[in-house]
Amino acid sequence: MTVPLSILDLSPISEGSTAAQALRNTVDLAQHAEQWGYHRYWLAEHHFVSVASSASLTLLGLVAAATARIRVGTGAVQVGHHTSASIVEAFGTVDALHPGRLDLGLGRSGHRRGQFGAEKSAAKGGRPVVDAVTGRTRIRDGVVVPPPFDPRGITDRSRFVAGLEALQQPGATAPDFPDQVDEVRALLDGTFTVDDIALRAVPGEGAQVQLWLFGSTAGESAEVAGRLGLPFAAAYHVAPGTALDAVEAYRAAFRPSAALAEPHVIVSADVVVAADDATARHHASTYGHWVHSIRSGSGASEYLDPDTAAPLTADQLRLVEDRLAAQIVGSPDTVTERLEALVRVTGAAELLVTTITHDHADRLESHRLLADAWGLRAARAA
Repeated sequence: MTVPLSILDLSPISEGSTAAQALRNTVDLAQHAEQWGYHRYWLAEHHFVSVASSASLTLLGLVAAATARIRVGTGAVQVGHHTSASIVEAFGTVDALHPGRLDLGLGRSGHRRGQFGAEKSAAKGGRPVVDAVTGRTRIRDGVVVPPPFDPRGITDRSRFVAGLEALQQPGATAPDFPDQVDEVRALLDGTFTVDDIALRAVPGEGAQVQLWLFGSTAGESAEVAGRLGLPFAAAYHVAPGTALDAVEAYRAAFRPSAALAEPHVIVSADVVVAADDATARHHASTYGHWVHSIRSGSGASEYLDPDTAAPLTADQLRLVEDRLAAQIVGSPDTVTERLEALVRVTGAAELLVTTITHDHADRLESHRLLADAWGLRAARAA
């Protein structure tokens, strides 16, 4: 049986548009996604850049109120910028009015890096993810695995550091990630205490939410998700060079829990679909510009119009070549073939697709074509 498809939305702001329009587009796409048979609709969290999903906990409620059946969640709450109580109370508030439809996805952004990472996986002698080699980019059974991105290529981190400072109170320090995951779980199940004093999240305690952890390397998030027996989302769309390692690390660490008897993995992919390959490539042609704006240190820019944007230079292309190689672009047949390969290689129980185009109508069409090619509406009718 074909695995379910879900959507990750960043609420991108197109060149010449506004944040308000991007948010209206998000609600519109969520409503269409529900009609087309997508399983989940998740919202990313990014700050001080040209995407409108900065307040994902607020946007979660707006999308839930505008839909009726589709699961709605966060992909992911950057827990280093929130207290555990604020996260659980926000989800509890939405769950009180839309019970049983929410996915609470947590990510490590804003946290101190623990003694985990891709280097730990390498030290264990993890098996390679290579079946064939083409230049520097490796291919495993149809899945592109580029070399891991080296963050030292980002020469100006001043904006990133300033953003981190602005997102925390002066002098505040986020708990270690595993500790904060434990706090969230305790608040949900009613066992949370501070200095032996019981505190209850109202609303929040007993909320019917599904807890997920997000990760992109064989690091702390994958290890914690596996050890706690939680479902795990591997961010191939962000880190195609290390996401397969994250899946393997999660499976290796997995212990059965009350939530899951066996590992459950969702893998993300950046996708653009159009009626034919050439049209899809045109719609996706400014994706590299957008990634470059992030990796150059200036933060995600407005998404450029492919009809007017100048091509990237050779130096700019070198900074984004891994993401361009892993982006899945083309006709429905082209894209479904590559997505099927991603399922095959990772053993994913679900796929999470994210699509950014300058024109909202093109983004809608991409998701509609993919839903039809994947058989989502037919599966729901059956």
